[in-house]
Amino acid sequence: MHKNKLLIIDDDELVCSSLKKALVKLGYETETCVDAERALALVNQFEPDVILLDIYLSKLNGLDLLKEIKKKFNHIPVIMITGYSDVNIAVKAIKYGAYDFLLKPIDLEQLNFVIKKALENLALHFEIDKLQEILSTNKITKEYFGPGKKIQKIVNVAEKLASSSNTTILLEGESGTGKEVFAQFIHQNSSRNNKAFVKINCAAIPRELAESELFGHEKGAFTGAQQKTKLGKFELAEGGTILLDEIGELSLDLQVKLLRVLQEKKFYRVGGEKEISVDVRVIAATNKNLEEEVAAGRFRDDLYYRLNVAKIQIPPLRERKEDIPFLVYTLLKELGIKLNREVEIVEDDAIDFLKNYRWKGNIRELQNALERALLLMDGNRFRIDHLGFLVDNDGKENEKAGKDEFVLNIPSTGIKIDTVIKKLILETLKITNGNQVRAAKILGLSRSKLRYRMEQLGIEIKKNIV
Repeated sequence: MHKNKLLIIDDDELVCSSLKKALVKLGYETETCVDAERALALVNQFEPDVILLDIYLSKLNGLDLLKEIKKKFNHIPVIMITGYSDVNIAVKAIKYGAYDFLLKPIDLEQLNFVIKKALENLALHFEIDKLQEILSTNKITKEYFGPGKKIQKIVNVAEKLASSSNTTILLEGESGTGKEVFAQFIHQNSSRNNKAFVKINCAAIPRELAESELFGHEKGAFTGAQQKTKLGKFELAEGGTILLDEIGELSLDLQVKLLRVLQEKKFYRVGGEKEISVDVRVIAATNKNLEEEVAAGRFRDDLYYRLNVAKIQIPPLRERKEDIPFLVYTLLKELGIKLNREVEIVEDDAIDFLKNYRWKGNIRELQNALERALLLMDGNRFRIDHLGFLVDNDGKENEKAGKDEFVLNIPSTGIKIDTVIKKLILETLKITNGNQVRAAKILGLSRSKLRYRMEQLGIEIKKNIV
């Protein structure tokens, strides 16, 4: 069984010995180093997954050693340890790339919690690096969609359907859920993958040009068609796959013509007299409920049944929160390249905020929000205060996803995010009667991070918060 490796760097032999004993009992492979000058060589030799580093070392400043470690071994999370509650030092440690910091005397339960979070963060970074290699080949694999069981179950269904290269597939899901990416995945995993993948947004083309866009036209077929014969999307997709996005927006008369293509694999160009045969796999996508559209008379039932040979329902982002950390890191990496902004660390409270936000626009909205936040970011650490613009200021309560979901009421005049965080910490401390360890657990923070936030926001550390 693989054991995670921890390296403790502290010039106090007693601290090293007691920490090592406790961490070995928790199942970690642990090494210690009391000589700071040997630390870098030992990091290279031992290859730890996580480093515990004391800020105050007798021969070398811990912050200077932190900078050297991050310069040579940037991927390793470093948890700083200090016996002094000094916010300035903590801020410097975070600025230099520390994952977190803990105050002595060390609470073993809190230490284990922070180590596990650091290891999760490390595993996520490795997944993202692996994903970047995949993306460089332009091939979408199962890993691209996220590690959650719910989404992976759907991806497995899509992979099986892809193997039947003629089956028509209907993708249903809200706007921004990734229907186009699923269509590309199906095409790439089918026997048609060496032919064209053609997409057309049925909602984005003028009604009078829709037929020409799909099936092409002959020269002189209508005003504006004077130049030459134009091939439609179906002809361009010959032998491959065509994605008809937002198919619920097609007019009823065009639905009739599409039905014929699906049934007979033949069509006429606009103004043409020659019947054209086509071999194309059709994937249709919609953010509407087509059964309801059929009942309302806005969509033909015969076309619906022809499209609904195999249906994949793609869940909204609010129903797959476990994938959000993966998506955040993936998107930040992609956007970082685009905007020339490198993100080394994403703070846990920023991830928690993003996981609990109600994404009405799904992955597309998340991507847009992260792009804006990156433009506001200073340094290479992604923090919750970069997301202040996501707090609703229209006075309306965010839709409730469930009776236990946290709901925030924002005044119409707006509010600073620091005020929101301060109120949240104070209310949590009320619940725990001032017990910071319990409050930190409720908020998903380490005790030291909670104390850091409290000192930053001017919250007195005392019991019986009323």
